[in-house]
Amino acid sequence: MPPPLLIDLTQVDLDHTCLTRREIYERLPHAFEFQLLDGLCLLDRDRKLVVAYADIDSESWWVRGHIPGRPLLPGVLMLEMAAQSSAILAGALGGHDAFVGFGGIDRCKFRETVVPPARLYILCTSVEYRPRRVISDTQGVVDAKLIFEARITGMTLR
Repeated sequence: MPPPLLIDLTQVDLDHTCLTRREIYERLPHAFEFQLLDGLCLLDRDRKLVVAYADIDSESWWVRGHIPGRPLLPGVLMLEMAAQSSAILAGALGGHDAFVGFGGIDRCKFRETVVPPARLYILCTSVEYRPRRVISDTQGVVDAKLIFEARITGMTLR
């Protein structure tokens, strides 16, 4: 039995965009293919929550080589999306634009696959925030189904 979602998505306006792709990558240093997130529909500093999304389509760069004829979004890219969401939340909580690098992953489980076309929502909650280390619980959701869960640790690099 999967765990409950970290954030009740029925309480989130999923059509709202509070940060666009351009605004996300003004805050994060990622470029080209690694600009994986398309937007944020929730950034709540008080409750320490983020809901980001990525539109997965058959034109994505990884489709051609990751299971030709049956494209599956690579789990490592889902985890990168979760890490980027966690970095956005850390920056909002800390009020800084320092780079938060991927420091570790725990409690990771993949429960379903993501096949284009799909909108993948990344749910992120802060577990611990310190100036040099951040820990977030994350989940990926498509069509109200839990796809993955992971605890992400990030290290602030100045």
